[in-house]
Amino acid sequence: MEKINFKISGMTCASCAKINESVLSDLKGVLSANVNYANGTAYVEFDETALSFDDIKKAVRSAGYDIVTDESKSGPEYEARKYFHRFLMSAILGAPVFVTMFVMGSYALNLAAMILSVFVVLIAGRHFHISFVKKLSHLQFNMDSLISIGTLTALIYSIWALFAGKESYFETAVLIVVFINLGKWLEHKSKGKASQAIKKLLELQVKKAVRIVDGKEEEVDIEDLRVGDIVLIRSGEKVPLDGKIIDGEASLDEAMLTGESMPVYKNVSDDVFGSTINLDGQLKVKISKMGKDTVLAQIIQMVENAQSSKAPIQHLADKVSGVFVPIILGIAAVTFIIWYAITGDIEASILPTVAVLIIACPCALGLATPTAIMVASGAGANMGILIKNGETLEKSGKVNMVVFDKTGTLTEGKPKVTDIFVDDFPEEKFLKVSHSLVVSSHHPLSRAIGLYAQSKDAGLTELDGFKEKGGMGLIAKCKAHNTSLALGNDKLMEEIGVKISANLKAAADKFASKGQTVSFVSHGDKAIGLFAIRDTSKSTAKDAISSLHKMGIEVVLLTGDNEKTAAAISEELGIDKYFAGVLPGGKSDIVKSLQADGKFVAFVGDGINDAPALAQSNLGIAIGTGTDVAIETGDMVLVKGDVQKVASAIKLSRKTYSIIKQNLFWAFFYNIIFVPVAALGFLQPIFGSLAMSFSSISVVSNSLRARK
Repeated sequence: MEKINFKISGMTCASCAKINESVLSDLKGVLSANVNYANGTAYVEFDETALSFDDIKKAVRSAGYDIVTDESKSGPEYEARKYFHRFLMSAILGAPVFVTMFVMGSYALNLAAMILSVFVVLIAGRHFHISFVKKLSHLQFNMDSLISIGTLTALIYSIWALFAGKESYFETAVLIVVFINLGKWLEHKSKGKASQAIKKLLELQVKKAVRIVDGKEEEVDIEDLRVGDIVLIRSGEKVPLDGKIIDGEASLDEAMLTGESMPVYKNVSDDVFGSTINLDGQLKVKISKMGKDTVLAQIIQMVENAQSSKAPIQHLADKVSGVFVPIILGIAAVTFIIWYAITGDIEASILPTVAVLIIACPCALGLATPTAIMVASGAGANMGILIKNGETLEKSGKVNMVVFDKTGTLTEGKPKVTDIFVDDFPEEKFLKVSHSLVVSSHHPLSRAIGLYAQSKDAGLTELDGFKEKGGMGLIAKCKAHNTSLALGNDKLMEEIGVKISANLKAAADKFASKGQTVSFVSHGDKAIGLFAIRDTSKSTAKDAISSLHKMGIEVVLLTGDNEKTAAAISEELGIDKYFAGVLPGGKSDIVKSLQADGKFVAFVGDGINDAPALAQSNLGIAIGTGTDVAIETGDMVLVKGDVQKVASAIKLSRKTYSIIKQNLFWAFFYNIIFVPVAALGFLQPIFGSLAMSFSSISVVSNSLRARK
């Protein structure tokens, strides 16, 4: 299965995007096709064994469009320049025609106005007519069809009227072309602002790097670097690609990737990311990732995917866009027939007919959702929030409960042993048993205990039958004495029949009430001691929860810790509700039960065992510092792992969804109100062209509010 995206030229309205989408979807071997009018891009997933890219090109061309091969001749900036030149040409040639509206001219003056009008309509407006003819040959219609028919009707009638001695309307045909070119210029300028996020991200990419080979420095193009190469990064320079520091230390500016304004100190063995800036010091970095595997490339890909996607609310607009132009052509025909039947006057019938053709605007419908998504996904990327698709924005607005996993999400994920309590057992032997149990485990608590034991110079004893019981702890047997050993929570001790003395229980309760995690150690059938472990809460955790409360969102904690520890952490951070003693596999079940109670749940997590809960939740928010599995499963990714961004992400989504609804309301309201007004003869075609341009510009301008 292959996924590709490419630019399509010749699209002038939402109907064009719908036509291309239908043509591509009908191809045998295409699994999905999405064409975004706002950025002029097609996203196609297809079976490469059944279809080639050449077949896709042919399909696009058969519909009267083309695939862009020269990127310099595409995009909002290029289109804006093109329409600006057309606007200037039509305005300069059309100005004298406009003057004739207010001057009682001679026949010669009217003849000159006719010649200029022909130039404006057929030259400055030729793109509308060329598009109309191309689409007509495929029995397809778009906005250009309406403009072409409207302006040609006004022009042809005016030429006939001039020679028949009747009143002509050359200025109507001319000003329609002038105003629509002006509107298209402003629309593409606005769309350029909406798509700046991708452009800025692409501009971050480094072009050159200094590679060290056999102790010698050489400047090379970024494309010539390979994984394993050593590069030198001086103060003030950008990191070329993702890698690991092998020499040196420095503060790095990672704001462009994470939205974090404070520099991040890094030294040997720390990871660095391409396009971040070395603020001081000199680094030698070993390249570990390149091309599409770098963090920057993945961010760009996520933003592009989000901008190509559709929110469910857009489907109605898509359906309307698909039949919009034929319906308007039908309304225009009926308008002419009724007016002519009532008045018997061609002149009285033509003006409302042209007004209907010109004022109708499928563009506003097509721009309503994608421009808002483009702006929001770009704004999110600048804040270190990656939004995977348009549906995520719609879902986020409905969230009324956020469920946090504890470790690595609300806490730093770097637990440390704060206390030990040994009950009637030699401390040295207690540490040796504990060290032996945790040495083969990668669990964060095991690592914390291992580091503590090492700091006390604890030895090791050989074990047999080592087992790790998810969410509970570790069990094994001492090889020399065949004694059962275990390290874990009270659930594990209970399951294997270990007795916990009153002294140990009291100590455990004391530590748990302070929010510390307790791990018991057993020797035979008796618990011999415990470790009290604290994982420091993230500095932003309390503020993050406070921000969610201000938004009317309930906050829930899931933790494997016991009741007392969970209660203490919840009280410290201001969490509304907690679930203690949760096993890794039970997180998704709790999310499901909360959903059954009518909650629209966002789950925030970072680990592999969070993936099922992320998938089960209505909105999965993955911490970017976590595992690839969690990031892949989430609907949103917080690049830096700052939980304060959870509230920011939901705020951005709510605002964007509100903007989308406003845009769609305006687009539908505009067409529902103004098309009948034009048909009834209350609106001149000139003002119709102004209104049509304004409708598109207002939608794009409203979408730009998502950046603020």
